[in-house]
Order: sequence, then C-alpha cells, then structure tokens
Amino acid sequence: METTQSEQLFKEALEVMPGGVNSPVRAFKSVGGTPITFKRGQGAHLEDWDGNRFLDFCCSWGPLVLGHAHPYVRESIEKVLVDGWTFGTPHRSETLLARKVLERVGFADKGRFVNSGTEAVMTAVRLARGVTKRPYILKFDGCYHGHLDSMLVNAGSGLVTFGQSSSAGVPEEIAATTLVVPLDDEAAVEAVFKTHGDKIAAVALETIPANNGLLYQRPEFVAFLRKITREHGTLLLLDEVLVGLRVQPAFAFQHYGVEPDIVTLGKVIGGGFPAAALAAKAEIMDHLAPNGPVYQAGTLSGNPVAMTAGLATLEVLFEQGGWDRLHAVAARFKNGIESGLAATSLPVQYIQTGALFWFSFDSEALPRTADGIGKPGIARYAALHRKLLEKGIYFAPSGYEVGFLSTAMTDADVDGAVATIIETINECYA
Repeated sequence: METTQSEQLFKEALEVMPGGVNSPVRAFKSVGGTPITFKRGQGAHLEDWDGNRFLDFCCSWGPLVLGHAHPYVRESIEKVLVDGWTFGTPHRSETLLARKVLERVGFADKGRFVNSGTEAVMTAVRLARGVTKRPYILKFDGCYHGHLDSMLVNAGSGLVTFGQSSSAGVPEEIAATTLVVPLDDEAAVEAVFKTHGDKIAAVALETIPANNGLLYQRPEFVAFLRKITREHGTLLLLDEVLVGLRVQPAFAFQHYGVEPDIVTLGKVIGGGFPAAALAAKAEIMDHLAPNGPVYQAGTLSGNPVAMTAGLATLEVLFEQGGWDRLHAVAARFKNGIESGLAATSLPVQYIQTGALFWFSFDSEALPRTADGIGKPGIARYAALHRKLLEKGIYFAPSGYEVGFLSTAMTDADVDGAVATIIETINECYA
C-alpha cells in the first residue's frame, strides 16, 4: 500500500496541531503506523491522497449511516446553502428535525439541539442538577460520555468510589462531583445510593456502552437502574449519542423497555454534520433558559445546514427504505462473520447489535464490563487493523472502538469484506 502522501501530509500536520490531529484516536497510537489522510468519501468507500481505496467500517465514528456523500442529503444541503448557512436565529429546519427526532424518542415532549455529544451530555448533567438541586452524578466505569470535566473520570480503588480524573487539567474538586461504580453490578449501585442517595441528581449510562468495547447490558440491570432512581427521586440519564438509531429504528432504551428522564442523542441525527441533542418531558426541559434558570447557549446550535442534513438522513432512513436496507446489510454481515468464525477454533468473540459490531480477542465470554478487555486482545486487534488496511478495509484505529455498517454497502461489499476479515483473523493467529 502506497503511503508517501499520507506520511508527508501527517508530517505537515504535526507542525501545527498537537499530535497532528484534532481528536486523539485518529493519531493511530493504538494500532501503530502513520495515520491515513483521506481525500474523499463516496458511498461505502474512502480514498486517500495516495489513491488507495478502502471499504469504510468507521463511518466517521457513526454519523454516516447512509455512507459518504449520499445524493439526497447532498442535494438537500446544496439547496439551503443558496440561502445562507448560519443565521444565529430561529430556522424552520430545526423545528422540522426536532419533530422527527421526538417522534422516534417517543416519551419526550421537547428537545434542545447542540453541536456535539459532549455538549449534549454537559447540558443534560447541568439540567439534572438544576432540576433536582443535587450535586452528584453517578456514572459507570467503562462508559464514555464525552470530554466534559465532571464525566472524564475513572473509578478509584474501592467498589464504590468518587471519580478520579482520567485527564490532566481536571481539578479533584470537579472529579469528586461524580460517583463511579462498576457496570453490571446492582450491589454496587445499591451501596452508593445507601450512602449518597439524597444527593444524586442523575444516574448516567450509555444505554449500550459502545466506547470501550460493545458491552451489551442485561435488561434486568437497566430495569433495576430505572427502579432505584425512581425510589430516590434521581433522574435516569441515558446516553444514546452513539447507539441511537443504529440498534433499531428508534433508540436502544426502547429495546430494553425502559423510559429515561433525559436522553442524549447525536451522530446519526446530524447526518454527518456537527449536531446533537437532549430530550425530555416538558416539565424537565422547561428548566432550560430562556424558560428556566438552567443556562445553555450556542452560536451554531440548530445550524440550518446541520439540521437539513439530519432531516434528510432521517427521511432516507424512515421514508425511503433506508432502515430496511441497513437491517439487511447488518443481517448479512452478522451471518457471514458468525459462520466464518464458527468454522475456526480461534478464541475470538463477536458481538453485533443492529448496525454496530465489535470483536473481542482475549475472552471466553463476551465482556459486560471494560475489565474483560485485556491488552493482549488489543494488541491482536492492532495487527488485524494493519493487515486489513493493506487489503482495502478501514476499521477504527483502536481495538476499544466499535465498527459501523452503512446502507451504502452492497451485498458484494459485505460478502467480500466478510471473507477478507475471516481470512485476516486466521492470519493473525497463524
């Protein structure tokens, strides 16, 4: 694989950006080698500046559920660009997209658009504290909720701990406003509520944790969280920035049959542009300014281009047969991978939910917590990643990240990728 142009472009990037990137995982530190600099995306494929072409299983980390440069989305964007691309005022497209999103959410009356998943969670956390007048947020070790200070924490040394900062620059006092417990552990949650229950504003959970492996949670555990939060007057905050509209034609909390108090959304709803949201019943959302005392604002929030891209994406998904195609792609890929792995005796576990998938290379059973993901497996993934690049398949440059499927993948794309992935996994164990 020719890499001359990518190497030169990355060298130039290193001169003007920390690590040469604007988001750390892009630097290939987890998989080795020089990051690829891409020139264009079309359909299910990416092309770099050296002319290499890749079948894309990263999909811009999730938003591109229709693949790259989908014609209907592109045409919709081009139409609004003629009239301008930001006003900082109300715009009809934000109302139209809000209605589409709320139809899928079901339980919520109102939503607020922001520019990123981090911003959505930041606003939801502030809102929960404002509504309950309580200081603490309870989160789970291994769940990622963006890079806001109070959620960028790991568990400490005990079973139930105050958060310890996982990043420099986060004061201990801020980290200590977050309580961290293990995933899949009712006893740990009960213990923290016994001690701090009257001070916990919200319990935050990735509905299906998908930033540290794909850690599918037991329905009983999610139902337990709903029960104990109601008992203590605590809000349940479910983070669907990544998994929303990819697990099923709605949101993952509906799959569990659990209704949260606040849900955060992102990725797919922006159609590949910077957009995210939070949604809840009016009695909660009306605490946000200008109706209430919880402040939130954003110059580009509800930007007409992003709103139009999101609206067009949801129209393709739910009015033009997109979801049926995504489901077909996901089923074909799942059947192929599972059949291929069954023909081997390799210690590889595979999990797929909807259009998300992940491989575990070092456990006999699928992990439900991040502790089940070991360094040997991540090293195995790095070798797989490098080999797949040489064969024209682009996976996320980290073994902790999930893979994404898109409607743009043809049956031939899926079948060819399955054969290549199984072949390459075998090579990695040879």
